[in-house]
Amino acid sequence: MVASFFDPATAPFAVALIVMLAIAAAEIVGAMFGVAPSGVLDSMLPDLEVDAGLSGAGSPLDADAPSMPDAPGAGPLSAVLGWLCVGKVPILVLLIAFLTVFGLTGFAVQGLSGALFGFALPSALAAVPALAAAIPATRASGLVLSRILPKEQTEAVSSASFVGRIAVITRGDAREGLAAEAKMTDSFGQTHYVLVEPDEPGAVLASGSAVLLVRQAGSRFRAIDNPNPMLTDHDPA
Repeated sequence: MVASFFDPATAPFAVALIVMLAIAAAEIVGAMFGVAPSGVLDSMLPDLEVDAGLSGAGSPLDADAPSMPDAPGAGPLSAVLGWLCVGKVPILVLLIAFLTVFGLTGFAVQGLSGALFGFALPSALAAVPALAAAIPATRASGLVLSRILPKEQTEAVSSASFVGRIAVITRGDAREGLAAEAKMTDSFGQTHYVLVEPDEPGAVLASGSAVLLVRQAGSRFRAIDNPNPMLTDHDPA
């Protein structure tokens, strides 16, 4: 059984399923310790200037719903990521959906080939229908999950709106050139994990301290010590 699972004809699909299980396990363990890997990864992604088509008329799976508008500055990569609902659903959740469908479809294709022809297809050839099934299935999963997940996990928020809010450093000390992880809550009550560095030269923002996000620099934020103890990570500055 194990040997056939890692047979060259099915190895790519076996690896996909193993990676999927590893990601799911990391999410579960992270949730137990209050640090969601998907949240950290999503906070490092650039903002997408496209709509995933969630507001289109009809069913959430309506293929005719507007999904990739011709927005200025929306490049091909942003358009593809938006179509796949990145930004509407945690990216690791979408990756789990993709790897699951890809792996299971690959095994199904090879099983069907063995039943019909008596031999398995080359893995590269079997990967074609597996990809053809996994990509639209990932989008469909994203559209459905964006409707049923709690609102605070799916509300699309621009990271530019994080400036002026209070965050709490959760991992490491932030120094100039050395970012630390911080947790903050947006206006919708959604929790985000961001990378912060001190805005003042030579300053150190210690783990556990509350800081004010004063500006964004790429995927990171510059911060200073919370100037007003009355402000919390749930209040805008």
